[in-house]
Amino acid sequence: MLLSLIAISLLLAVWALLARRMESWRITPPLFLLLAGAVVEYTTHGSLADTLNSETAEQAAKIVLAVLLFVDANAMRAGVFGEHPRSAVRVLFLALPLSVGIAVLLGLWLLPGLSLATVVVIACIVVPIDFAPAQWIVRHREVPHRVSDLLNVEAGHNDGILSPIFLFALAVADQHVEAGSVWDELREALPHSAKAILVGFLVGAGLALGANLAERKNLMTEQSRRVLVVAAPAAAYTLAIWWHGNGFVAAYLCGVGYHYYRQSRDAERELELLEDLGFLLTAMMWFVFGGVVLIAYWRADLTVGIVVFCLLALTLVRMLPVLLAMFGSKFTWPERVMLGGLGPRGAAVIVFGLLAYNVLDPPDEDTILLIVVVVVLGSVVLHGFGGPVAARALARRMSE
Repeated sequence: MLLSLIAISLLLAVWALLARRMESWRITPPLFLLLAGAVVEYTTHGSLADTLNSETAEQAAKIVLAVLLFVDANAMRAGVFGEHPRSAVRVLFLALPLSVGIAVLLGLWLLPGLSLATVVVIACIVVPIDFAPAQWIVRHREVPHRVSDLLNVEAGHNDGILSPIFLFALAVADQHVEAGSVWDELREALPHSAKAILVGFLVGAGLALGANLAERKNLMTEQSRRVLVVAAPAAAYTLAIWWHGNGFVAAYLCGVGYHYYRQSRDAERELELLEDLGFLLTAMMWFVFGGVVLIAYWRADLTVGIVVFCLLALTLVRMLPVLLAMFGSKFTWPERVMLGGLGPRGAAVIVFGLLAYNVLDPPDEDTILLIVVVVVLGSVVLHGFGGPVAARALARRMSE
């Protein structure tokens, strides 16, 4: 573990010194740290494998997810649902559930031997999108603004919406816990979610309104504004856990409540400290993922069913529901195709996958590890390298 910490510290220093040059070479921080993590894991002969499946790793993954949920909920600059709220509702509350449902059906077919609960866990892992492997989507001039805006909204909300379903399915699939029937588990989970909704939204809204008042009375400094948004998700997450609630739901809704009620003159600057913290946590996660790639290669058995499932998860599982959900909208057909095709997978897939790997037993944990590796690496290739070519082709068709 100490070797891994030394390595990531030095690698972050190298990246910081050469960030502009690496950007010109199109070497993104996730790709750089992924490759570095794989090299370190190989040269240290599996040092990461000894600590990955541990209580420390599980708690670290939970902290990363809680921070990312809050940051993502505050990423939208034009309201909670962006500049096109009706389309956002279509994508989040129609396309997203359809994607999970299709992924579950495909998983039951292509991943035999897994329980329904485990397949639901896998579906929740592979569906959420994230811009880390394909940051070009946000700034590419050939991606229409309303497409990138809607993708940004989706990336900000989908992992928060799916986290309670993921945790519920994971609790049912956990063989270490004497679980009752699904309905018993559901009755137990509902109060936890209700507490989290109450705590998360009240903390977020309360701190936002308090910040508005303190700012009008000139009681805050630039630094204190940045510190406040670090304290907000931490307070919501820990209070929810203390009250036996769902900490992830609380962190997400804290972000939603804070974003909705905060009246800031410079919201981007206010989030700088938390975004930098989120970047560091995500960097560590991508470094760990580089080692995970080798662990999966050494330990697991890649089957045709897993490969086909992952390819469909990156294509049909997203494309079909998005096209159905956007039917009748004001988006043109090329824009709908672009919206469905540009769905990179990254942070949420890795964190959800590591949490599931830490909870479940073999062979389920090995299958999940392989699926995470194939989906994320497949997304790096499909969306990171092939995406710009497809975007240019669709942009040319839209201009004809």
